[in-house]
Amino acid sequence: MPKTFFITTAIYYTNSPPHVGHAYEKVLADVIARYHRLKGDKVFFLTGVDQHGQKVQQSAAKAGVPPAEFVKGITQRFVDLGKILDVKYDEWAETTSERHKKVVRGILQRLFDAGQIYKDKQAGYYSVRQEQFLTDKERGPDGEFGPEWGQVEFREEENYYFRLYQHKEWLLSYIDNRKDAVIPNFRQMELRNAVEKLSGDLCISRPKSRLDWGIELPFDKDFVTYVWFDALTNYISFADYDPSLSTLNCIYWLIMLHAIGFPDEAMPQLLVHGWWNLGGAKMSKSAGNVIDPFVLVDKYGADAVRYYLMSDIVTGKDADFSEERLVERYNADLANSLGNLLNRTLNMIYRYRDGKVKRGKEWEQHPIVPSRLTLSDLTPITNSLLGCQPGEALQSIWGIIWGCNQFVEASSPWTLAKNPQKEQQLDTVLYHFADVLRIITILISPVLPKAAHRIFDQLNWKMELSGKDERFSLKDAGWGGLPDGHVVGKPVPLFPRIEVAG
Repeated sequence: MPKTFFITTAIYYTNSPPHVGHAYEKVLADVIARYHRLKGDKVFFLTGVDQHGQKVQQSAAKAGVPPAEFVKGITQRFVDLGKILDVKYDEWAETTSERHKKVVRGILQRLFDAGQIYKDKQAGYYSVRQEQFLTDKERGPDGEFGPEWGQVEFREEENYYFRLYQHKEWLLSYIDNRKDAVIPNFRQMELRNAVEKLSGDLCISRPKSRLDWGIELPFDKDFVTYVWFDALTNYISFADYDPSLSTLNCIYWLIMLHAIGFPDEAMPQLLVHGWWNLGGAKMSKSAGNVIDPFVLVDKYGADAVRYYLMSDIVTGKDADFSEERLVERYNADLANSLGNLLNRTLNMIYRYRDGKVKRGKEWEQHPIVPSRLTLSDLTPITNSLLGCQPGEALQSIWGIIWGCNQFVEASSPWTLAKNPQKEQQLDTVLYHFADVLRIITILISPVLPKAAHRIFDQLNWKMELSGKDERFSLKDAGWGGLPDGHVVGKPVPLFPRIEVAG
């Protein structure tokens, strides 16, 4: 039986349109989902939007439209972003849906009945921008709250709290016992350090008197639930979770699941990625330094954007976004390396063999084809993808591509074609180039799905599945897949170079 993988992205807050950081999250999750499908695993990929909250209510008021109308427009932008980036998900979550609200209310009522939620009064300094009460830990060396908190005001307010602190020891034990609870592993240590500092409970409501754009608490009609029991719950509310059953960010989500009865073995693995910065500063709308992914895709195409986002950052660490770097990576890796290998291989097959590849009797043992040995073990590539490090996988794949391009020069098929005594050798060389392209295409398909289909089209391979994900399977990534006498298609430039005016 195939394994089932439940893959989700961060659920995007709809107080402003998407930026390139959202594009990265979507593509990363899509690549992971596509890789598991490539392996033959069963995948449920969920993404969507978080539509409630005070920031949304404030943004809607500023725009002069009701919150429901405001989030509809922003939501459509996130839907469109997935489409232009070729992100293929199984379920789309919207926190305003009745399906989601029912689950949220059910979980809240269940925890309230179990004594896990209580009412209390809090007084202190409140950040309007971050929608949270602040403590002395948030003060700077001068004793003041920094500009990152925006407007800060003293507020006294009654709210409902979730007994977060009483689950602290369980979470520490869980983190210690499961070494891959969070990836990359240095993020797990960060999480443990954060849990060690946990000293209080979690406010999970807002009074309707100042926020009515939310899900009403089932046990108190004067309050709505705050983000933690709304946005986070969508990860199970859209996966057919039934709040009446006893079984089924980081700190809150794991403890919430534990509190509603999820056993340790059912806890999700958390992938914590880094931030895309611009000029060393974190992208944010308030800072005015966001990059519009729609503009990028319109200018360079989805393949170029997907490839750059996956290849130029180490998952878990921050990276500086650079449009110049995007162009450099595209031209060097896609145009000059992969595109060049495909174009010259098909051209030579047509020029010297009328478009037909001949495997020959000794193709597997032929001593002049080191590229075959390079692909004899795909473990480093598959391990990188399993470890959610597509950048490392792409580096390994491009090592093969660069090696093949070098071998074209070393083997000189144009010289072999002039010598009748070298026909078997020429057949073997051309076959290997064609078959390595077939295998490489399978391996890059999670990152470059459209380009992968175009390469298979040019190889004239599995044409009956053209445009379908089933065309690519990891079990086919073995030598000798192309049959003797296979006729390839005509070469068409796949990645035309991007010329930058200088």
